[in-house]
Amino acid sequence: MPIIVNLDVMMAKRKIRSKELAEQLGITEANLSILKTGKAKAVRFSTLEALCKALDCQPGDLLEYQE
Repeated sequence: MPIIVNLDVMMAKRKIRSKELAEQLGITEANLSILKTGKAKAVRFSTLEALCKALDCQPGDLLEYQE
């Protein structure tokens, strides 16, 4: 898939654990794991906004396009 999810990279840079981030976002750790592995079929803008707020980053820091 040409969309690469760099959520795990940003979490490592911000030194935040999955459990803590999931609690901040109001989602389960299982759903966060699906996002981290790139297996999600879609991401709500509200979830993307919450991720950016929690990690103090831009959407482009989390998502990348590669052919």
